[in-house]
Amino acid sequence: MSVVARQLARDEDDVIAGLRSHPKRLPCRLLYDAIGAELFERITQTDAYYPTRTEQALLDAYLPAIAREVGPRARVIEPGSGAGIKTRRLLAKLDHPASYVAIDVSREQLEHTATRLHQEQPDLEVEAIAADFTRAFTLPAPRSTVGRSLVFFPGSTIGNFEPFDAVAFLRRFQRFAGPRGLLLLGADGTRERDVLVRAYDDEQGVTAAFNTNLLAHLNRARGANFDLTAFDHRAVWNELRSRVEMHLVSRRAQTVRVGNESFELAAGEPLVTEYAYKHTALALRSILAAAGWRVREVYTGAVHPMRLWLCESASTR
Repeated sequence: MSVVARQLARDEDDVIAGLRSHPKRLPCRLLYDAIGAELFERITQTDAYYPTRTEQALLDAYLPAIAREVGPRARVIEPGSGAGIKTRRLLAKLDHPASYVAIDVSREQLEHTATRLHQEQPDLEVEAIAADFTRAFTLPAPRSTVGRSLVFFPGSTIGNFEPFDAVAFLRRFQRFAGPRGLLLLGADGTRERDVLVRAYDDEQGVTAAFNTNLLAHLNRARGANFDLTAFDHRAVWNELRSRVEMHLVSRRAQTVRVGNESFELAAGEPLVTEYAYKHTALALRSILAAAGWRVREVYTGAVHPMRLWLCESASTR
């Protein structure tokens, strides 16, 4: 079975399992097909979506100091590389970075990002890996001599993981980075309900289109028959669990089909498409420690508690 065929089978299994669960769920990684990736970039440009603006301001302010910590000829490893906007800022500040490894489920976006980086930094070794970075995959050895490895995981994507899964994910990348490895992690600690709901349900409807595209993705790729007009986007702040929950709510009682499987949805029943955990500083320190990372510096936004965490492997010393 080819890599693509295995991924399709895995996606299908996860979709079926999610629709059989209670509440019904769909894998959030399926939000990021080529169309979804483009819609997400539009989300980051909306007035209400503060995480990107806050994190970019932190990068602008602190990247020179971070670059000094990283040192020359770094190998940058980025799961979920996306459009690479923040990546280019990072690479531009580093001292002659030697290697960049981009990992993403969107092959089209990977190719675009890799091509642009080759144009901007022709001496940089760029490797694009089309993979689901939440699952096991092989990281190729660098083709040239490199200094420290830096895992770059901005955007508060760590919030999409359940806490136990976040530990496992960060531990796996700690092993990829090696004993002298560093981690630059972006994580959001905002807990103001009104701010969060506006950010995840913007007035322009871009987030709603992004969320609904998951169903269109399943229709295109999995032979599903979701009626996109039969669902409403909803963003909910779950204070007890410290997370934003994105739902697609069924407008009516309906039967949906994915492949050969059928599922009943009641009127008002939600499909959970994404969790976005908002970590307090204490909670994230606990996750990082359990994953084998030691915190070196924490940089916090001036208005919202969006943070950049610079960490080193706990086996460094």
